[in-house]
Amino acid sequence: MYISGPEQEQKKEAEQKEKMEKFFSSTKPEEDINKAEEEKSFRNEAMEKIFSGALLRWRAPEYEKYERGRKWYLYVALVLLAIIGYAVYTDSPIMAITFVLIGVVGYIFLNREPRTIDFAVTQDGIIAGREMYDFDNIKSFWIFYEPHDIKVVSLHTKSMLMPFVHIPIHDEDPVEIRRVLLEYIPEAKQDPSLVDTFERLLGI
Repeated sequence: MYISGPEQEQKKEAEQKEKMEKFFSSTKPEEDINKAEEEKSFRNEAMEKIFSGALLRWRAPEYEKYERGRKWYLYVALVLLAIIGYAVYTDSPIMAITFVLIGVVGYIFLNREPRTIDFAVTQDGIIAGREMYDFDNIKSFWIFYEPHDIKVVSLHTKSMLMPFVHIPIHDEDPVEIRRVLLEYIPEAKQDPSLVDTFERLLGI
């Protein structure tokens, strides 16, 4: 069968385009994976250098996990059911759906294991995992320490969105952490917020 010049060129272009698409579809994911691994390795090396020169360094769960019995779950479930029932009674489907989602998400969150994060105090600031809180952006600190209950360093930052940041101490010596922090930022007494009090009452 005879194919004219323009048609033959179009066929070749289509074949070349198909080959290029196959090539990129087969190589791009691998290249992306290699690039992501290189970037991850670079970040890990950079963070390790920072941690190696830290004044203090420790590992701790991102939050304290409290033991909760069946009664605790029963009380919370009854409260949620009462709110959802009220929402249905008042014909507020959005409110009902919202509290159903709160119950589901809350249950998943409370039953997952907390991640273990690296923390450190350097001459420039405090590191929490991949986050860095510069001393220049911290107004003051206060340590809440009650064995078997709360063990955190509360940072009063200059941020409008998140003025207070809690750094878990876990099993570290609060006296040593306080001694080091006093060399860089002032200590100022803080009172537990309503959110903190509510969290402690609920054990979350």
